[in-house]
Amino acid sequence: MQFYLNGFYPGDPFVSPAAADARQGTAGMPAELDVLIVGCGPTGLTLAAQLSAFPDIRTAIAEAKSGPLEIGQADGIACRSVEMYEAFGFAERVMKEAYWVNETSFWKPGENNREHIARSGRIQDTEDGLSEFPHLILNQARVHDFLLEVMRNAPGRNEPYYERRLIELTIDRADSSGYPVTARFERTDPAHSGEIETVRARYAVGCDGARSFVRGAIGRELRGDSANQAWGVMDVLAVTDFPDIRMKAAIHSANEGSVLIIPREGGYMVRLYIELDKLAENERIASRKITPEHLIAAARRILRPYTLEVHEVAWWSVYEIGQRICDKYDDVPAGSEAEMLPCVFIAGDACHTHSPKAGQGMNVSIADGFNLGWKLAAVLRGRARGELLHSYSSERRAIAQELIDFDREFAKMFSAPPRDANDPDGEGVDPAEFQRYFVKHGRFTAGTSVHYRPSAIVGDGAHQALAHGLTIGMRFHSAPSIRLADAKPVHLGHIVKADGRWRIFAFAPGADPAQPGSALDRLCAFLGQDPASPVLRHTPAGADPDSVIETIAVLQQGHRDIAPGDLPRFLFPAKGRYGLTDYEKVYCPDLKNGQDVFDMRGIDRTHGCLVIVRPDQFVAEILPFDAHAALGAFFDRVLLPAG
Repeated sequence: MQFYLNGFYPGDPFVSPAAADARQGTAGMPAELDVLIVGCGPTGLTLAAQLSAFPDIRTAIAEAKSGPLEIGQADGIACRSVEMYEAFGFAERVMKEAYWVNETSFWKPGENNREHIARSGRIQDTEDGLSEFPHLILNQARVHDFLLEVMRNAPGRNEPYYERRLIELTIDRADSSGYPVTARFERTDPAHSGEIETVRARYAVGCDGARSFVRGAIGRELRGDSANQAWGVMDVLAVTDFPDIRMKAAIHSANEGSVLIIPREGGYMVRLYIELDKLAENERIASRKITPEHLIAAARRILRPYTLEVHEVAWWSVYEIGQRICDKYDDVPAGSEAEMLPCVFIAGDACHTHSPKAGQGMNVSIADGFNLGWKLAAVLRGRARGELLHSYSSERRAIAQELIDFDREFAKMFSAPPRDANDPDGEGVDPAEFQRYFVKHGRFTAGTSVHYRPSAIVGDGAHQALAHGLTIGMRFHSAPSIRLADAKPVHLGHIVKADGRWRIFAFAPGADPAQPGSALDRLCAFLGQDPASPVLRHTPAGADPDSVIETIAVLQQGHRDIAPGDLPRFLFPAKGRYGLTDYEKVYCPDLKNGQDVFDMRGIDRTHGCLVIVRPDQFVAEILPFDAHAALGAFFDRVLLPAG
């Protein structure tokens, strides 16, 4: 992280100096906002944290509860989510606290005694090289704490407005004030109980869960079905002789159902997902009057011959499996996109719900918030046209539909009884087939298989062969590198912070980049001097030259073989009020450890390439290194000329 650009300030450098209009005390909600966020779950907090990077955007987040979450429910953190947390600056803290899911074991009925379970397999949880980050388990409340800290340390000192119950939300598209959304909140805190606050906003986002008020206000509804299958979940402190209690374990018993074991952070607590009896048609789980004792007894039956003595239940719940999704994630009717721009959005559980066993609920939801945040910021700051906002619903709904299709099959296989090896034609699921399905979809559950379709902000793949390991429409797959100026090892993906900027990764051809007239020299001359340069066209006057589009050069030479002073000055821009030099734009392969990014990501060594990366870390386009006109044309399609 870089700091002190505009002057030294004492204390924690990760706490930005407060803006002049930073929030003070516990005053009422502002009367006018750029973005109103309803709901302090992981989706809303991710969106709020992203928008907190822009002190010129007035953002507020309202929550009906009295304070922050204390005990989480969705605690699985996919590799891709940790990559996003790195963009917000707290991935290391999450990894330090969390349980690391390194391996998964599988258990089925024993061959000699089907009433007793036996281990049938054990695999690595995520494949090598999938991400530089692991699959983690951490209390959801702690993730909330980190996101709240990002907001609190931002210039606007953003804090949620708790104890606000949304009672009305209306949209007036004919309103000429620029604030078409009106929301009314009832305060429920004792000191102001019953008071009504009215807020007008340019945009509103409903992150208010499966029973979303905002969703109903824009006429959307969740559609789908229920599997009539009930499960219990509990976090327990227990003593057991089950050998894989500190391993993620999928257990299928012969006649008593299934259990999914998820070890928790801290070394002692464990989460148990416990299959319950199938529900009758139209039956709700609440009618069963399930207690923790019921769940413990069911877990003991499934785990036989092993014992389980539960000494404390930290949290428990029961739920029904169902997969539901909205047809759109904004207030624009289908087919009206050409005539109307969205001003109200829904995200997270407000627009898609599914079972928790694949560990995707929170992960997909925070990706919703990350996807929408930079787009709202770009439009509000005059960087992009409002049409960009249509891409949120189209991109994220397609991903949620993929999740629901996967979750339906995964939940069905997990709940099916294991087939008897002595009766290959019998009913149920072959345990080996379940394990193969788990391995096959490992990239999906890691969150790294998300692939956006071609659009105005995703290229058509015409030049994909120039970097076949960086797929257009998928997340920028990081790789180790060495920063030229100070020889520091840096993962390239960690350069892409949650600051709303686009990046051009210029993977240089093999020829000496320091030679006058080299391909890198010509590219830098175009970006820094040509009127058609996207950097010049889209950067506001007086702003830092990398404030909208940051250019990162990645060379093939070792870091000791190139002198910074021999490279184009464009790669060392002067920034801030003092015109200080930014030395963090040029990187080299990690040759010492044999981790050459050009080999790891299949980049054409002879010709090099330009990789355009979106603010949410997704590869938008790959172009030939000398395709200057095409580079400018891409950004002209996405961004507005600077005023």
